[in-house]
Amino acid sequence: MIRRAPGTTYRITHRTHYAYSDDVSTSFGRAHLLPRDQPDQRCGPVEVVLDPAPDELREHVDAFGNRSTYFVLRSPHRELTVLARSTVVVDRPEPAPAERPWEEVRDLLTGTSAAVLDARTFAVASPRLPALPEVAEYARPSFTPGRPLGEAVGDLCARIHRDFTYVSGSTSVRSTVLDLLEGGEGVCQDFAHLAVSGLRSMGLAGRYVSGYLETRPPPGRPKVRGADASHAWVSVWTGDDWRDLDPTNDRLVDSSFVVLAHGRDYGDVPPLKGVIFTDSAKSVMTVAVDMERVEAG
Repeated sequence: MIRRAPGTTYRITHRTHYAYSDDVSTSFGRAHLLPRDQPDQRCGPVEVVLDPAPDELREHVDAFGNRSTYFVLRSPHRELTVLARSTVVVDRPEPAPAERPWEEVRDLLTGTSAAVLDARTFAVASPRLPALPEVAEYARPSFTPGRPLGEAVGDLCARIHRDFTYVSGSTSVRSTVLDLLEGGEGVCQDFAHLAVSGLRSMGLAGRYVSGYLETRPPPGRPKVRGADASHAWVSVWTGDDWRDLDPTNDRLVDSSFVVLAHGRDYGDVPPLKGVIFTDSAKSVMTVAVDMERVEAG
C-alpha cells in the first residue's frame, strides 16, 4: 500500500539562464512555469520575472487549460534569465480504485459528452508520439482481457520502471520512444512518453504531465540549493476522471507532486521555448530549481 502525504504547501523557484557568444537582437519566448489551479492544488502568489526586463510580458490560458507566459525582448542582450516563483498548496487524496475493465473504458471514448470529447484528444497520436507497432507490442502484456484499468496501468508503469534504467543525460528533448526501447536508458520524459504512447496503443486516453516532485536529502545532510529538477509523468482517463502515475518511480502521484501543465506530449508543455535573432555561434543554458516545503505554523 502506497502511503500518501497530506496537504502540503510548497514554495518553488525555477531559474533558467541563457548566455550567448554574441548579441541577441530579439527574443520571443513562451513558458509553462506556473502551476495549474485545479481541485487538488491551489496556487498562491506567482510571478515570472525576466532580466533584462522584457518589452512585453503577458499570461494566458492555453488550449489545455495550462497557464502560459509569453514574452518579447527587443533590446540587444548576451544573457537572459527567466525566473519563475510560485507558492502552491497541494491536497491530493488517495483515489478510489479504477476497477472498470480497461476495454470498457476504451469503449467509453466513442461517446459524445464534453468529458469524452476532451479525453479523446489524448487518445490519438500526437506530433512526438506517433502510433508505433513496437510500443503496442511492449504495452500489450499489461492489458490482458478484462483486467481492471488501474491494475493494468499500474503494471505498465511498473514494467517501465523495471525494464529501463534512469540515466541523466542519456537522452535529449528530441529523443523518441524508439530510442528508449532500443537503448534501454532514459529520463522521466522518456518514461512518461512511453507510458502515454502505450496507453494510446490500447485505445485509451493518456496525457503527458509536467511538474515537480519533492525530493529530500539523506538524513543529516542539508538540502542542496538549486538541485531539484522538473519532472514528468502520465495521466490516464478512467471513464470518470484522470488518474496520475509516475513510471520513473513506480508510484501513484500524491501530494508530494506539483502539476505545472499537461498536454499530448512534451512538445505541448516545455518549460521554455522560443525564437531568437542572433549571429551567436554558441549558447549555454543552465537551470536551477528549488522546491521547498513550507512548514505549518
